[in-house]
Amino acid sequence: MATKNFDLRSYKGFRFLTILCLVILYAPLVIVTIYSFNDSKSITIWEGFSFRWYIDMFSGPESAKFKLAAWNSFVIAIAAATIATTIATLSATSLVRGGMFRTRTLSLGLISLPLMVPEIVTAVATLIFFNTIGFDRGLLTIVIAHIVFCIPFAYLPIAARMQGIEDSYEQAAQDLYASKFQTFTKILMPLMMPGIISGFLLAFIVSLDDFIITNFVKGAGVETLPTAIFGSVKQGIKPNIMAISTALLAVSVMFVTLSYFVSKSEQKD
Repeated sequence: MATKNFDLRSYKGFRFLTILCLVILYAPLVIVTIYSFNDSKSITIWEGFSFRWYIDMFSGPESAKFKLAAWNSFVIAIAAATIATTIATLSATSLVRGGMFRTRTLSLGLISLPLMVPEIVTAVATLIFFNTIGFDRGLLTIVIAHIVFCIPFAYLPIAARMQGIEDSYEQAAQDLYASKFQTFTKILMPLMMPGIISGFLLAFIVSLDDFIITNFVKGAGVETLPTAIFGSVKQGIKPNIMAISTALLAVSVMFVTLSYFVSKSEQKD
């Protein structure tokens, strides 16, 4: 008996609900982006198109604070993404290519745990942990917390890429007397590279945009771009905040888009 293809778009109200969800999700971002080019000091009155507040980002009275916060954010994101991607690569190699072992399911669960636990719970638990061991909070505590949180984001594309690679390549290399290390570095790693790059980009953007965990584990006087923006917003929303938020959004979109195209390229391979 033939069955018809299930098409969700055929249901009444599907298009309306889709448009409504898109408006709710993206309308605030569009409004912030538009008003970041407003020449007025008011955040609600439009007085003409201008790059005034983007120039203010680099030369305004608060520019030094935001430059330092941006520098901290990028340093933390690069360090956390690099270490998280390294751990994720080794974990994926062990779990995907290591065969069945006793703690395989437990290990996979531990890697996926930060995705399932609410971020606020992770933030509080991390703060309690650092206070318990007497670890002074600062940039290092943020990096450590971000590494733990970013590992599953880096692991997923790497593991997916590795699962798509047939083990016949490794078997052929070992038949030609390549050691396990040579097989991994010269055969498996190059084939995994699109997944590794995609995982690094995802981990980087997750770390760059994180606020909740960072706000809990940062030390006094240490700011990242999200926490600096939050601190300024508490004193009132200013037009330069819209410009900074738009710039941060543009960086996030750029890295997510790059990660998407890297993933698409690996699917073609």
